[in-house]
Amino acid sequence: MKETKNRKEPIILDCTVRDGGLVNNWDFSEEFVRDLYRCLDAAGVEYMEIGYKNSPKLLKSDGAGPWRFLDDAYIRDIIPQKGRTKLSALVDIGRVDEKDILPREESPLDLIRVACYIKDVPKGLELVNLFSSLGYETSLNIMALSHVMEAELVEALQEIEQSSVDVVYVVDSFGSIYPQHIGYLVELFKKHVPSKLLGVHTHNNMQLALANTLEAVRHGVTYLDASVYGMGRAAGNCHTELIAPALRNKRYELRPILEMIEKHMVAMRKEWEWGYTIPYALSGMFNEHPRMAMAMRSSETDRDNYVAFYDRITSVETAPAKA
Repeated sequence: MKETKNRKEPIILDCTVRDGGLVNNWDFSEEFVRDLYRCLDAAGVEYMEIGYKNSPKLLKSDGAGPWRFLDDAYIRDIIPQKGRTKLSALVDIGRVDEKDILPREESPLDLIRVACYIKDVPKGLELVNLFSSLGYETSLNIMALSHVMEAELVEALQEIEQSSVDVVYVVDSFGSIYPQHIGYLVELFKKHVPSKLLGVHTHNNMQLALANTLEAVRHGVTYLDASVYGMGRAAGNCHTELIAPALRNKRYELRPILEMIEKHMVAMRKEWEWGYTIPYALSGMFNEHPRMAMAMRSSETDRDNYVAFYDRITSVETAPAKA
């Protein structure tokens, strides 16, 4: 049984590069990623997700930076000497070439997380079992839980309980879940995957990412996703600089994170938008994927037409399809 099974105190997994890359097409400089690792290690953050371990053979690159298609040798060039902070990567179903995954002892990665929708849980578990056999810590992140019927979720969780996965994630993909619902989901997960550690990944559409993460902690969740300055797709994620001091754990140091924000993130947010806006809030309220709001915010003429967006998202004819 891996060491993750014995950890009960909250653990922060920073996904600035991976989720933040959805904002800027993973256009992070090598200096940025090195500085981020140093700051997180100095801050006591346990994991840094350095990107996606997807294959360019299976997914169009569209000019994406190297953090979209991680190469183990490249990671070593960027971070030649690891500190206490471990490295993780995320893979998507159908986008990872299993031949690209080295045994853990040959890779700088410690944790590989598998993201999938509920219908693909069996395929996700196949990947989990492979990565586990190669020695990696593993997680299964079930996306878009706010669109999943409870009976379907329970059936999937029962299958997950029989697998080798270490951590199972409650994921609020659309930033549409309230704290009381997070608590309900966590208790449901605890009931049906009692041998697994739990994680939570929140989005800040309704400015509830921190509250939802802390509610998950209150119910016993261990792995907490966050990103520096909240950088992530659309409304962004729970802020690393907020969750670290909120946990009241002396091992976390806030100052290095603030240094990272001051050196890199303030200027970046002037170039790329993420964080709370009315369209993203409306997407969360109506439990919709933020793609329509993201398109609106990218328009020079319509980006602040909030009433028109409200009318559109509430229209039966034009409301986006469920993901």
